[in-house]
Amino acid sequence: MAYEIILATTMAISILFALSLNIITGFCGQVSLGHAAFYGLGAYAGAMLTKAGWPLVAALPPAAIVAGCVGFIVGLASLRVRHDFLAITTMGVSFLFVGVVRKQEWLGGEIGISGIPAVQFGRPGLLVLSIICAGLFAVVAVYIKRSWMGFAFDSIANDEDTARVLGIDVPRFKLWAFVIGTSGAGIAGALYAHHVRYIGPDSFGFVESVTVLAMVIIGGIGSVWAVALAAAVLSVLPLWFQFIDDYKLLIYGLMVFGVVRFSPNGIAGAVQSLVNRRH
Repeated sequence: MAYEIILATTMAISILFALSLNIITGFCGQVSLGHAAFYGLGAYAGAMLTKAGWPLVAALPPAAIVAGCVGFIVGLASLRVRHDFLAITTMGVSFLFVGVVRKQEWLGGEIGISGIPAVQFGRPGLLVLSIICAGLFAVVAVYIKRSWMGFAFDSIANDEDTARVLGIDVPRFKLWAFVIGTSGAGIAGALYAHHVRYIGPDSFGFVESVTVLAMVIIGGIGSVWAVALAAAVLSVLPLWFQFIDDYKLLIYGLMVFGVVRFSPNGIAGAVQSLVNRRH
């Protein structure tokens, strides 16, 4: 039973992490290759607070705020760059985060932070909390997708210039996408820190950013349920099949290539095509 709880917790946290990137990349069309940095910000903030005596539930909002504030700053940079340049900028944020953490002894430096307190109700309690957070964020994502904000995001993703002509405040909605998405990543990071109970700079490097982006692409950019499904499956594959962990980037890269080549809209697009054929 303990192993199943660990798997389920990993899936729930990964779903939250992937859905948070989906807000930025899937809904608003802003390619981010540094999302793991915000995941790491939440992890470090949550770990430091709980080691100072805070309960995890109380540490989640500050973790979201820290990640969201930095996301706002990065969002400001996104107002001046687009497409490939934005991807390079966010990738730089990931490298910057890792570099800064390595040099800060109060954050554990190269060694990282160990002995992160367990959740009060143990692993079952963490699982329930992770499911609640992932579920609530999924509900928020669906609500955004169906709201005026979702329409604005979709317009920006398709054509920023046309969105401006339609009267959409492009800079404001871009910033909203980054703040919401990075805040969600911060919560996921805090949960992750208490799931593994040890974090270090290497836990939030470029590889993690690429991995979560692969989850979004394979699931189907902009789809809530399909991204959640892809995140759930891809997050536990290395745990089910140990050899996958050694070739994770290669395997995920091949999967992304296959999706882009044969089903550009990912799992969501493939399912929609099957439904259309039946009708």
